[in-house]
This record gives sequence, C-alpha cells and structure tokens, in this order.
Amino acid sequence: MPESTLSRVAIWDGARALGAGRLSWNGDEITAVEADAAGETPRYAVIPGLIDTHVHLGGYAGPGEQPWGSPWSLVTPDAEKVFHIAAQAQRAMRAGVTTVRDLAGDALQLAVSRVFDDGVQIGPRVRVHGQVGMTAGHGDLFIPPHYPHRDPVADSPDECRKLVRQWARQGAHGIKIYASGGVLSMGDRVGWRNQTDEEIRTVIDEAHALAMPVAAHSHDASSARRALEAGVDSIEHGTGLVPELWPLATARDVPVAPTLLINDRLADGTVPVSAEAREKAAAVVAERDANFAGAAQAGVRFVLGTDANGVMVRFGEQHAEVRLMARMFGWSAERALVSATSDAADAIGMGDRIGRLRPGLGADFVVLDGRPWEDVSHIDADRVVAVVSRGRLVSGSLPS
Repeated sequence: MPESTLSRVAIWDGARALGAGRLSWNGDEITAVEADAAGETPRYAVIPGLIDTHVHLGGYAGPGEQPWGSPWSLVTPDAEKVFHIAAQAQRAMRAGVTTVRDLAGDALQLAVSRVFDDGVQIGPRVRVHGQVGMTAGHGDLFIPPHYPHRDPVADSPDECRKLVRQWARQGAHGIKIYASGGVLSMGDRVGWRNQTDEEIRTVIDEAHALAMPVAAHSHDASSARRALEAGVDSIEHGTGLVPELWPLATARDVPVAPTLLINDRLADGTVPVSAEAREKAAAVVAERDANFAGAAQAGVRFVLGTDANGVMVRFGEQHAEVRLMARMFGWSAERALVSATSDAADAIGMGDRIGRLRPGLGADFVVLDGRPWEDVSHIDADRVVAVVSRGRLVSGSLPS
C-alpha cells in the first residue's frame, strides 16, 4: 500500500501542539509526524481520533426512534441486532470517535469487534467488557422481572469466578461489575449495594489473572470506596466520589468516566423516562455537582466516557461531552482534549497503539476546521472535515 501524506496542517499530537507540519501513514500505521519550519498558519488541524471509554452499542440504529423502554431489544433477534451494533459504532467513527469501549457487551459486540479488526467491514476499534452482576442488581433490572430470557448473573464468589472465565473464553477484553444500583434499572435504588466485597474481590482477582481490566459501575460513596479498595481499574459514573475518597482515587490514578451529558438529560427531562428514573437522575446530578469540580482540582483522573446508547446520548455527540467536561472541571481546552485522546487510550490499556500521533502507532485521526486545543468550542462534530480510521478515510475529504 502506498504511503499517504497530509500536509500543511496544524498538528496536535495528543499532548501538545507541534505547529504546522505533515502527517504520513501507510495502512494502519503512522510513519512520520514532522513539523514544518516554513511558519505557515494553516486553516485545518489534525488531532488523534477520540476515544469513548464507556458506551453501549446494542440499541436501535435504524430510521426513526425507539424510545427508552421500547420492547425492541427484547423481540429483535440477535442476527438482526448485530447490524445495529455495527451501525452505531460506524456512526461514532464517522464523527471522529475512532475507538469505543462497550461496557456490558456480549457475543454480538465481540463479533462486531472481530469483523472490524479483520477488515471484513470498515469500523472503529471496539473493546468489549462482559458483565458480572448479581440477581436483582443494576445489570439485571433493565429486563422486566418476569421476562424469561435474561443475561447471566453470578450470586457467589465461585459463580463470579466462573463467569469471568466464561467471558475470557469468549474473548472479552475486560469485565464490568456493578458496585451500586443505578438510574435506569427498574425498581432498585442508586444506593443499593450490588455484590458483596468478597464477590468484587474475586472478580478482580480472576480478571487480572486472565489479563482483563475491571470497570466498576458506582453511583454512591460506599460503592466507590469498596471498588477502589478492592483494586478496580476504572470507576464508571463516580457520582459518590466525595472528598475523603479523592486521595484513594488519586493514589492509584484510577480513571473515572463521568457520563455527564446523559445524567443531565435524564434529570431535566430532555429525554423522557419514568418518574422513578428521573428522580434518581436528579439525585445523582445533585451529588455529582457537589463533588466533581473539587475532585478534578484534587487530581482525580477523569476521562471521556459518555454512556452513549443511541437514545439518551447519540453516537457522534461525544464532542459535546468533552466541552461539558471542560466546563464542569474548570479545564483548558487542551486538558479536555487530552482526556478524550491520549489519556483515554491509556485508561483502556491501548496507549501503546492509539490516542497519539506518533510514528508506529495506529492511523486514527481527525481533521478539523479550527484549533480545538486552544478553543474548546472547536471540539465540535460540525467542525470535522475528515476522519481517518485504521488508515482509511471514512468520512469527509482530506484537505489538498
């Protein structure tokens, strides 16, 4: 395959601006990132592809809408769902999100991930975490109680260990646990304990033995403490990261996906959900707003994670989440962009492959009209001129 070159663009490499220069790649490998001493001020800029560390790809992707609570997911056969999963991932990719991590995927997301990796279909990099949760836990209560076809659950340390091993056999990239209740699960409370300490420790022990990271859903202080003390690799939502937990989170530099936009929309009624879910979301947002700005200033490591599912947050809306993170945490545009590129790559264990513009790394990058590391408003899907994923132009056209 002949080498391709993008010239006369402003380059931001995932950590800093390099000025005007050129980027070259051959297939899915960056071969050169070179500054240009000519002193030009090009209109267009190139940055690494964005990375969303927390998504759910399994929703409806067709024309029109399937509102939350629709029976679509219960009645649609798996052979059909696969195409929707691929379409959601491709939608994110075309907006410049070239890697997504599905937290609570299954064999369908794993199949899509392999198809994209093998080049059978064009798509982004998809990481998949299998869920290990309890009966009547957050992960179990998205399905009506009397519906017979349910995802597997684990209700003892031994069952947890076995389910981790089953996910490893399927090729999952990691594990998702639930340390607390949640907002959209039916009939529970955010503060309900999910899984015992022994079950959590067992999941982490077995997952780490099989080289799989563990992401922990957490919406209150107790669950955050339990998950952090047990040694999880990331905290999802992190609503209850109260000040006394900040040292615990920063000591191990545990990444936290704040999922800001979805909870705002649930709490303010932008997205119609049940009164129960809206009430829970309002409580989550109130606690989050009391904790997050201080947590960021204390050095808690927030990375881009939206909880996008195609309904509350659509694929391609990740840019809005990054802007919201900058505002919530008092960050500069560049700090926000780091959280969505290089630091997000490190957070999911892919920093040696993506998240930076560097020779030898994967050829995932976005060309924009503007300087998104200088002006946070330029982190905007409407400013995307072209997207290259795995070395292929997948959206727009490259500036000549």
